[in-house]
Amino acid sequence: MPWNRKDLISIEELSPEEILTLFKTAEAFKKILNRKTAKTPALRGKTVVNLFFENSTRTRVAFEMAATKLSADVMSLDMKTSSTAKGETLRDTVENIRALAADLIVIRHSAPGSAAYIAKILDIPVINAGDGAHEHPTQALLDCFTLQEKFGSIEGLKIAILGDILYSRVARSNIWAMNKLGAEVTLVGPSTLVPRGFEQLGVTVSHDLKSALADKDAVMLLRIQHERQNASAFPSLNEYTRMFGLNKTRLSWLKEDAVIMHPGPINRGVEIDSELADSSQSVILQQVTNGLATRMAALYLCSGGNADAVAAS
Repeated sequence: MPWNRKDLISIEELSPEEILTLFKTAEAFKKILNRKTAKTPALRGKTVVNLFFENSTRTRVAFEMAATKLSADVMSLDMKTSSTAKGETLRDTVENIRALAADLIVIRHSAPGSAAYIAKILDIPVINAGDGAHEHPTQALLDCFTLQEKFGSIEGLKIAILGDILYSRVARSNIWAMNKLGAEVTLVGPSTLVPRGFEQLGVTVSHDLKSALADKDAVMLLRIQHERQNASAFPSLNEYTRMFGLNKTRLSWLKEDAVIMHPGPINRGVEIDSELADSSQSVILQQVTNGLATRMAALYLCSGGNADAVAAS
């Protein structure tokens, strides 16, 4: 179906058809990235501004490279040295950037709802690169795109998301995306980080790692979000690793061809052993690569691009 959205704010509001349209576009852009001249003039003459109020490596660089591969001009602002440090409001910041002829804004902010707020204010596209513990839509899209590449379809897959669910925007976006595409999702971790309330989202909640991993096609590891926790949710990192860290023994509880995923950054030796993170079953670096194609698709579609036109190029 055609993409008719100005903004990409959350997975919750997308239909399965819209998600698959973005996948189709990402697949076409990935083919372009494999060419000798891995660039397209799709956004030539446009200016993309990245506003990252929180630290980021993969997401920020992926959006910068995605815009560059689309031939857009890119500006990434250091918000720690911007006028917001002098008390300027978020609204004033984005309205000034719009007045300077920006064509699209990518924003990461610690406040849930911040991306939706500025999308209502501005007449240009806004893409949410993470808003507090609410959502991280492009991460979920690249994760599910990676699963579709690996298995051909997400429908019917059994997926475990293991770790800090309570404070994870990645988990929330993936729950929405995976459910919409027909996967069976199990959330697993300590009860302090995986409360039963998540069952209202149509997932299974488990605090027993062995039973939760049984017969799963994929396991997604999540790091502990210390920066969003008001108090420690477990006695120590060593205790967490002993109970819920993925090691070689626990990997055997999954299907033989199961894949290991992680949105990064990885805390090696905590949620996952280094040997597994670098193993043939790991698709972690494939996720990073797919993040570029997926974000190219998001920038292109929100700027009014047509999925069929890319697929035919």
